[in-house]
Amino acid sequence: MPISALGLDVGKKRIGVAGCDGTGLIAFGIETIEHRSFQTTVEQLRELVIDRQVSVLVIGLPYSMDGSLGSQARQVQKFATAIASALNLPVEYVDERLTSFEAKEMLQAEGIFATRQKGLIDRKAAAIILQQWLDERRSPKHSALDCNEN
Repeated sequence: MPISALGLDVGKKRIGVAGCDGTGLIAFGIETIEHRSFQTTVEQLRELVIDRQVSVLVIGLPYSMDGSLGSQARQVQKFATAIASALNLPVEYVDERLTSFEAKEMLQAEGIFATRQKGLIDRKAAAIILQQWLDERRSPKHSALDCNEN
């Protein structure tokens, strides 16, 4: 059954957004949304949901290093619940500990020093979050899923 997922790296100022290719194998950054207002964020995400025929939101949950849900994780859950309700979509969470660090490392390995390009880091982190979700879906306990490229 085909599926199109949107990966989100939710921060206080920005949301990194990622999508996946038509095979459901590769996640990639799409854009970074600057938080201006909840309504503006919903409208920007709604455009992507419609354009990409999204059926699920995959949101990174920032667990504490000890595996507990800290205040930041609870804020992300609250935001995710509101966004999912506004867009009428289900949400799945992925442990996103260290994804921003990993995103910076990956960009540096590509020769991109993104210290001042926070939006680029956010998009890359969103792609890492979505890639983890896609990889889990391909594990033996899940059937292969397909993602929309458009």
